[in-house]
Amino acid sequence: MIAVVHHPAYVVAGGRVGQVTKNAAIRDLLRAEGETIEWIEPELMPRPCIEAVHDPDYVDEVLNARVPREKERRIGFPVTEAVALRSQMVAGGTWLAARIALERGFAANSACGSHHALATTGAGYCVLNDLAIAAVRLVEEGTVARVLIVDGDVHQGDGTAALTAGRQGIATYSIHAERNFPVRKARSTLDIALPDGTGDVAYLDALESSLAPLMDEQRPDLILYQAGVDPFGGDRLGRLALTREGLIARDRLVAGLARKRGIPLASTVGGGYDEDVAAVARRHVAAILTLGSVLLPAHDRALP
Repeated sequence: MIAVVHHPAYVVAGGRVGQVTKNAAIRDLLRAEGETIEWIEPELMPRPCIEAVHDPDYVDEVLNARVPREKERRIGFPVTEAVALRSQMVAGGTWLAARIALERGFAANSACGSHHALATTGAGYCVLNDLAIAAVRLVEEGTVARVLIVDGDVHQGDGTAALTAGRQGIATYSIHAERNFPVRKARSTLDIALPDGTGDVAYLDALESSLAPLMDEQRPDLILYQAGVDPFGGDRLGRLALTREGLIARDRLVAGLARKRGIPLASTVGGGYDEDVAAVARRHVAAILTLGSVLLPAHDRALP
């Protein structure tokens, strides 16, 4: 079975148009997989763990749903009480998925990968940076010594890179469209910036030739994988040109590199933007099933 961390708070009323529907569609498609999926509920990420990454004043604004309008504009939607609860819960979910992955080899959080959130503000549809929060907590509590955050979203993981820069035991990798959001990029441990229109072959070559050596250099105890599907050629916020088969090959490659080295992997959903919500949800679910098929080979099955 594939362990999927999910909480009802992930699907909230409010937020960016289409986002809630996407999360609900992902949930429903995973439910349709029946006994292939083991559902596990997270708990709220403790406030001190959030404040280990984000400025306490900003954390207070979020958790009390009092985020100033100028910050909400950067985020892209109002931070209501429901959104605040969701943001704290999905951070707990990413941490829990990581803990489960350490035991089983793989687990997925059914939401988030909020890689644009910065110390004092959210940005780009991201409120709290669950990747950075989970990584810092895992290292500081002594669960792991080294974490590698691998970001496959079409947009650079600027917030994650900035929030973890200089922190012992955490390395970051981002492969993204060079000319896409954000305009001002942060510096990851390794950034692979691709030209517009990069397709399957060039993308996979760039990924394998850069990520495999980084894994060998960093020798992480755990990988947190932001498995955004917006590198897909039809994505309305992407600038790359991966096919459905290319996305699946990407996830098989990342999982295969991790499995070969005996590195557990926990995934988050990341970005994916399409007027056809069911189509983008299928891409996200395919990512989870693909990762599980490689890292949990006894449970391989046909993809949707």
